[in-house]
Amino acid sequence: MDINFIEDFLRQSETGNLKTKGLYPESIMDLDVKVSFGMGVPTHVPWISLLGPSMSTSNGYYPVYLYYKKEEVLVLAYGVSETVKFDQPWSREIVEENMKISELLEKPFRYNASYVCNSYKVETQNDQIQFFVGEKEVGLNTLAEDLEKIVGEYKTCLDISVTDESSALSKGLFYMEQQLEDFIIQNWNESEFGKKYDLIEEDGELKSQQYRTDIGPIDILAREKNTNNYVVIELKRNQTSDSTVGQIARYMGWVEEHLQCDLVKGVIVCGTYDKKLDYARKRVKDVEVFLYEVNFSLREYKK
Repeated sequence: MDINFIEDFLRQSETGNLKTKGLYPESIMDLDVKVSFGMGVPTHVPWISLLGPSMSTSNGYYPVYLYYKKEEVLVLAYGVSETVKFDQPWSREIVEENMKISELLEKPFRYNASYVCNSYKVETQNDQIQFFVGEKEVGLNTLAEDLEKIVGEYKTCLDISVTDESSALSKGLFYMEQQLEDFIIQNWNESEFGKKYDLIEEDGELKSQQYRTDIGPIDILAREKNTNNYVVIELKRNQTSDSTVGQIARYMGWVEEHLQCDLVKGVIVCGTYDKKLDYARKRVKDVEVFLYEVNFSLREYKK
């Protein structure tokens, strides 16, 4: 994929030129391309959005490059429109696995509700643009791979068919399921978890819930009572699949490396158990599964 337009975009961002017509691709991987450096005056955050059918930058969700000029950081984001709140955003899995821009940058100028696919520190020397992920310099091929990845995920989201799960009742159940994490924390000592694991506190403040890492927040991080080893607990609301195992394995690896723990256990909390999850667990040790139930019923009031 030819991605040289990114360098042209970054160079133009440092000028007062707001023109875009004929300077950038009209489409990338069958998605419409929109580019903006501001309206009337240069913006603090120029952007390139890739739009699917019936999507617009002001009303939709889409892959987007955001260049934070002050921070000199280019973000490839799971974009979410600010002008109009779109009803059907990115998949739950994407939302749960990736941090918001507000978690990446301190007080970002705009677009803090979008999610980070990857971010690149931009440095320019002798008109040559360099990209860094952490301390590692990467080339345009890495940016191309990241773009292909997010576009693939986007097309998958666009192709999701509407099922009974999108009914008003199911959405109501999912809203209740979203409270599951808070419910588990608040009732920790009375739950099965409380018998085996301890929550992490520092100076009287709870640290376990939404434990911050540089690869996204862990739903709940606890420690085993008997061994003091870390336990990564991930909640999968209303769905589960083999990809869940990959996510929790990634968090377990992060804890092992950054918190210097030789043995890390994983726990998946989900509503259903399927064959894909069963097969995936056979290849990953020290991962347990707990099932939860959310019940909704109505009964007639009679005097």
